[in-house]
Amino acid sequence: MNLKSRWFGWFAASAASLIASAAHACDAPVSVCDHRTPSGLSLIANGRAATVLVDADASPTVRDAAEALAGDLARISGSSASRIAAAPVPGRSAVIVGVLGQSRLIDGLVASGKIDIRGLAGRWEAYRQIVVDRPFPGVPHALVIVGADRRGAVFGAYDLSEKAGVSPWAWWADVPVRRHDTLYVTAGSRIDAPRVRYRGIFINDEDPAFGSWAKTRFGGVNAKAYAHVFDLILRLKGNYLWPAMWGKAIGMDDPASMALADRKGIVLGTSHHEPMTRAQAEWHRGAATRTADGGAGGAWDYTTNGANLRAFWRGGIERMMARNSGVLGDQGYEQLVTLGMRGDGDEPMTEGTATTLLETIVTDQRKIIADVTRRPITRTPQVWALYKEVQDYYDRGMRVPDDVTLLFSDDNWGQIRRLPTEGRAPRVGGYGVYYHFDYVGGPRNYKWLNTNQIEKTWAQMDLAYRRGARQIWVVNVGDIKPMEYPIDFFLKMAWNPEAMTPAAVAAFPKAWAGATFGARLAADIAGIVTDYARLAARRKPELVDPTSFALGAVTADALDGGEWGRMVDDWDALDRRMAAARARLSPGQRDAYFQLVDYPVAAMANLYRLYYAVAWNRRLAAAGDPRANAFAATAERAFARDHALVEAYHARAGGKWAGMMLQTKFGYTSWRDPPRDVMPAVTRVPGTPGPIRFRAAAPVRGNWAAVEAVDFTRANDAAGLRWTAIPHLGRTGGAVAPLPQGRPSTRVGDNVRLDYDLDLPSGGAATARLYMVPAIDTRASGGIRVGVSVDGGPVKVVRMDLQVDRPDWTRAVKDNGFPLDATLGPLAAGRHRVTLWRIDDGAWLQKLVLYTGTLPPDYLGPAVSVPPRRS
Repeated sequence: MNLKSRWFGWFAASAASLIASAAHACDAPVSVCDHRTPSGLSLIANGRAATVLVDADASPTVRDAAEALAGDLARISGSSASRIAAAPVPGRSAVIVGVLGQSRLIDGLVASGKIDIRGLAGRWEAYRQIVVDRPFPGVPHALVIVGADRRGAVFGAYDLSEKAGVSPWAWWADVPVRRHDTLYVTAGSRIDAPRVRYRGIFINDEDPAFGSWAKTRFGGVNAKAYAHVFDLILRLKGNYLWPAMWGKAIGMDDPASMALADRKGIVLGTSHHEPMTRAQAEWHRGAATRTADGGAGGAWDYTTNGANLRAFWRGGIERMMARNSGVLGDQGYEQLVTLGMRGDGDEPMTEGTATTLLETIVTDQRKIIADVTRRPITRTPQVWALYKEVQDYYDRGMRVPDDVTLLFSDDNWGQIRRLPTEGRAPRVGGYGVYYHFDYVGGPRNYKWLNTNQIEKTWAQMDLAYRRGARQIWVVNVGDIKPMEYPIDFFLKMAWNPEAMTPAAVAAFPKAWAGATFGARLAADIAGIVTDYARLAARRKPELVDPTSFALGAVTADALDGGEWGRMVDDWDALDRRMAAARARLSPGQRDAYFQLVDYPVAAMANLYRLYYAVAWNRRLAAAGDPRANAFAATAERAFARDHALVEAYHARAGGKWAGMMLQTKFGYTSWRDPPRDVMPAVTRVPGTPGPIRFRAAAPVRGNWAAVEAVDFTRANDAAGLRWTAIPHLGRTGGAVAPLPQGRPSTRVGDNVRLDYDLDLPSGGAATARLYMVPAIDTRASGGIRVGVSVDGGPVKVVRMDLQVDRPDWTRAVKDNGFPLDATLGPLAAGRHRVTLWRIDDGAWLQKLVLYTGTLPPDYLGPAVSVPPRRS
């Protein structure tokens, strides 16, 4: 067994163990299982669910969650009898939901000594679930869900729903709820609480898809639509939302939306360029209509129009404090106020650095907040987003008060740009991260399909957490659909980043697939969604065109598909696996499967076939070869199939998702999306084409030896660091780096190293090429350094110093990989030991190539390595 097999075997065993514990958790406290356990509770007995108890005067937030839980149990049991009550029902088991200190039912149990709430009081969003015998006369058992606050009670209730079999995606992806005549809850007690304070999503770039869908189904992006958004966030144990903002304003489009968010327990914020709770659209509407709520109009320019801007912002804070009555209150809506200012339309505010101006703006905004709220400024949570050029202001010395959360950002493509440095004094407001699963901007928009690897998300957010970004995690999810899978991962990780270990990451796909489609197909579907993300991340579909990959040789009797052909072969194989799994589904699972697995795989495979056919059409047509005509027809059929797939998506679940797949993907000529899909131009050649035959590609050979990073020969763990492989991270077999992340730099003398044995085919001046997972130096210290040596010789230090919008960065985000070359001097043919030395944090290696002479320009090549010796 080589080391790759050993590593993958370890991960598989760990994943199997975690999944088994989730599926058969009847030995863990307060777990849901399908057979009776000692001192347990009957959640569902003979098709009848336990009564859900909640105090009659409980907060609307808690009552709504209790109603939802009762509805979930009714769906599972098939019975709606005694769904919710304010008093116990004799002879029936009960589920009691409430907030500590706000529930007579629960506080009475505390006073009588029947429940222990130690470690709960005062904790943010914490909850305890505890099974109690004979809580009230005539009641045999109760499961008591005690929240430290209102959202703690909500999360405790929804946690039970999910364990009982109601997916958070039951509405959003039509995941069926499995019926049970009997379900039990094991005895005991458990407590849980989030590690990240604010955890949420940003609906963005929402037209034409999300916006069209909401208008068709609900009449607009209104409270009816947001009710489902709020429910999804809470079921995923999130609490935070940046609402849709392009041409939309949650506070004006439907006033009921903000009130509903507050009732449900959702903390509303606004995006990085919408300060003081005001949507950008409100400014433009106010400018057009001269409304009296602060939208007085004029330029979005603080130096020339500061008075109008201050009036506009004051209106936002006054609305935050108004609540339903319209009277200013002591608390107001629970919102997180964005500070600062960017230019109109999410553009830079001014040319160059505007540090002094921004400091003035923030000071003035905080005066408005304190004046309107009539309370100390530190009692209103605030955030300053260091997005794009605003990070430059921070880097060059701009500071905001200590109680304001600093929200760092990624580069819009999944690489975090800056994080707190080690040793810096903690901030009262803490730090957060704004991350992207969707983006409008260079080098191309990517909005259509999920192209995000959970392994990459884990690597970046684990680094962020370990470096102290624990106050806010918010992710741009575009239209929500079809980002279901990475959203699920992101918010589950945000709840407890410490529990999302490498083994848990490896286990996640199968656990998710099992919870969504059942244990029988879990392994197959997990493999499909994992390989889909890996293939999609090679190059986002909006960046694919006929020139993306190289074609092979052309002869009169056969064609060699080259790199293009290998890409299409990978997608074809995945498409077949997807269809095989689909054939084994029950009818009730097919709508969910189509949305979550079928459509993404089929549509991406079809896109690759289309561009592959166009590439061959243009190659052959240029040579006057009539075989070009067959490829023209193939491309046109693929374009028509894309339209058919979109229509099939919109027709699924009775047309529930009509409009949600309207994002364009064909016809890009710049970073901006075209208004509609455009069929790539093809050419027909006079003549009758002969048969199209492909020949197997010749093995790729040359003056190199290559090895997957996870196939290392020897690892030397030191300085509290352990080399760890993350399967599937990157383009091929996975990536490797020393963990834990977040540690300071090490020196060569610390001896944190990784050895690879390689056979070099021919001698000469040698180079080691390290194909890295793209990452940005979050310390701004001149790049991420890695040391390389050969055969015990001197260590050469190479740096990955990616700067946003520069050519190296553009290449890296397009290819999901970046080459670093270390010149090693002359080497003889034969076996050599190449050693990788850890210096800086965040350096993840995908592949190592040792070569003499030159490599093909975009060589990522096969892993042609000797079997590593285990040591």
